[in-house]
Amino acid sequence: MDKDNKLIPGLPSGFEDRWDKKLLLKKKLLKAIEKNFIKFGAVALETPSFEISENIGSFLAEDDSNPMSDVFSFQDGEKNITLRYDLSSPLARFVAQNNQDLPSIFKRYAIQNVFRNEKGGNGRYREFMQADFDIVGNVNSAQANAELCNLISSTLLDCGLKKDQFTINVSNRKIVQGLIDDLKIPDDKQLKVIRAIDKLDKPGFGLKGVEDLLKKERKDKSGAITKGADLNDEQASKVLNFLKIKDLKELKEILKNPLSQQGIKELEQVFEILGYGTNLNQVKTNLAIVRGLSYYSDFIVETNLNFTVTNNKGKKIDIGSICSGGAYAKLISRFKGVDIPGTGISFGVDRLLFALMQLDQIKVDNQKPVLVCVMEEKYLKNYYEILELLRNNNINAEIFLDTKKNLGKQLTLANKRELDVAIICGENEFKENTVTVKNLKGVKGENNKTFPKKNLIDEVKKLI
Repeated sequence: MDKDNKLIPGLPSGFEDRWDKKLLLKKKLLKAIEKNFIKFGAVALETPSFEISENIGSFLAEDDSNPMSDVFSFQDGEKNITLRYDLSSPLARFVAQNNQDLPSIFKRYAIQNVFRNEKGGNGRYREFMQADFDIVGNVNSAQANAELCNLISSTLLDCGLKKDQFTINVSNRKIVQGLIDDLKIPDDKQLKVIRAIDKLDKPGFGLKGVEDLLKKERKDKSGAITKGADLNDEQASKVLNFLKIKDLKELKEILKNPLSQQGIKELEQVFEILGYGTNLNQVKTNLAIVRGLSYYSDFIVETNLNFTVTNNKGKKIDIGSICSGGAYAKLISRFKGVDIPGTGISFGVDRLLFALMQLDQIKVDNQKPVLVCVMEEKYLKNYYEILELLRNNNINAEIFLDTKKNLGKQLTLANKRELDVAIICGENEFKENTVTVKNLKGVKGENNKTFPKKNLIDEVKKLI
């Protein structure tokens, strides 16, 4: 390949390489999340990246004219297949397919990548990892949904967050559905109304942005136009007045629709169960959250961070929910012969990682190796004996892999990799059966120490 035709390295928009500290922190988060999933009684499930398109559905879509625009779909023989956009739809297919073999109450967790064909940036990705916990079966819904809130709190605390750094917001979709029914909003407009309400707390929206989406259209700062639900002034006004109410007791007095009343009662029952534990103060009512995915039926939860997150340019951004979910009554019943409700949550692992990388409070154990330097090629066997001794004592270690490089270049590599310790042994050390250890983080001129080889392990452990 000639110089002019050489490839330019790069990634598509919305994708990211992760390595070193960021990847170590991600693994720490995953360990804490999985530990809590297991602690709360779930078993692991892994499903393929692809599902048959009609099975996975188009619950993500906001464009009715092109319902698969937000996902990656491909022709596969006579069928279309889609890269999963969440882990709930594959769970529904799995439960329907294996219902006879599963317990009557099935708790499962899954930690896998999902794919969305949307604009990336500011902690949003087109390929990202989700960690899901779901409870499937006929259960006491208040207990199950309170358990989800307890799980969120326990997990985020184990991830290294403090209680005042996150808030678990809950609502019930029946509350707003009752209002929609009272306003006689047609079926083909209802999802647009729900998605408009869900935008209330998003940057650049507020009540005015929601009002525009409830009516004819909304134009953003770039001039892009989003078609609205086309409600009349009276309908839009009543929805906006509803969004101004923050208290369940006040809401109970105003909304008399039976479905709304049922939703309020179910939410009160969740808070009652939460009161039996220690997480009640972490959970707040937020009637504006209704979740954009169309399969949610009643309980809704979104978890938000209470500290500032910035993008790569240092500009404050809204990173959105880092753990969300809710109850779905009909997601599984789409399949023949099965009618089982479920409820669950999903941690956006990579979004959470993006935010936590900006905090200094969460430390990761890097466990960087000790570098065994190669001073003279004729002593290569001796260097490998030291390497073996370190590894056999559970000390991460590596040997420099080029016998032609001088010591200075070897130490330059060690410093670039921010290693802590180097072993430097030459002819004198091998004759006297000693070892010289260099503390790469120590004071220059005082950071070399020579001692009998038998003390090597104890001395190295003092420095790592």
